[in-house]
Amino acid sequence: MEAVAVLLWIAAALLVIAGIAGLVLPGVPGAAVLFAGLVLAAWIEDFAYAGAGILSMLAALALLTYAVDFAAGILGARHFGASRRAMAGAMLGAILGVFFGLPGLLLGPFVGATIGEFSARRSLGAASRAGIGATIGLALGVAAKLALAFAMLAVFAAARFMI
Repeated sequence: MEAVAVLLWIAAALLVIAGIAGLVLPGVPGAAVLFAGLVLAAWIEDFAYAGAGILSMLAALALLTYAVDFAAGILGARHFGASRRAMAGAMLGAILGVFFGLPGLLLGPFVGATIGEFSARRSLGAASRAGIGATIGLALGVAAKLALAFAMLAVFAAARFMI
């Protein structure tokens, strides 16, 4: 394998890894980056194994991650009675939580949703419930996005190695 091909494979692998990380980190377009890595891998091999059909399936799964993330956040927050401010606070808390490592990722959405709901209703009990709901919704969304990402990897691997 020539040096350019090796560098392209490394770039594809880095895009896939960054895409998976982006599905967990808020504000990073993880599904798009993951899809780009898989398209690059297919391109390196002149689309011999992953053609238009496989890439269309991967694109559909990538788009589905955005729909699932949106739905999970809204359903989790609504189930616990959160307002729009709580949902916005949860997203802001998740983004700011990145800078505080794992504790920030876990507590950021809760704190953000609680503050957002408290500013809307001025009730600590309702604010806490909204924080819990938003956090559960975001966690379920991340789990679903990761499941879809691994489905994308499985489809690509099946096309590449089994067909």
